[in-house]
Amino acid sequence: MNYSMKKLVCIFTLVLTVYQMNGQEFSFGAKAGINIANVGGYNYGGLGSLGSKVSFHLGAVAEVPISDKMAVQPELLYSSQGSNWSFGTNGDNLKLDYVNLPVLAKYYFIEGLSAEAGPLVGFLVSTNADDDLFKSLDLAFAIGASYKLNENIFFSLRYNKGISNINTDDVGGSSQNNVVQISAGYAF
Repeated sequence: MNYSMKKLVCIFTLVLTVYQMNGQEFSFGAKAGINIANVGGYNYGGLGSLGSKVSFHLGAVAEVPISDKMAVQPELLYSSQGSNWSFGTNGDNLKLDYVNLPVLAKYYFIEGLSAEAGPLVGFLVSTNADDDLFKSLDLAFAIGASYKLNENIFFSLRYNKGISNINTDDVGGSSQNNVVQISAGYAF
């Protein structure tokens, strides 16, 4: 873990601890699910196809209520991303694994059903490509919906649209992570 990522994890933990010490009610839980990921942009034009890669995500989630209809939802997720890379006859999957920190605003339309949106910061922790081809920091905007089946079980559907270039200057061009996430979780 690099210094910036450690700093964000510490801030995340500190905010939740202070909020709990002030007697505020919030839920904390775990979630996991499927990623349908690809790398978009114009960098790889003419080199083959970058198809979708099916992988996974898992991690911790908290929900901090602001009012009856509004909440803030910070998360700490391990997310396997990348793309199904098909170049000529040599097919291989591009693996880009991140620790993602989304912070989402949630609005409850009706009991249990909410829309969510907000920024996401990702830290590249491993790749099967040369490390010098991809930046260690990724920025995205997340938008989606969640449904609470009951007090403990919830489901969500989200789209993370990359807004920063994940390529280093060695590669040139611009590419972004694009990820659809389907999740199930349990709040404690």
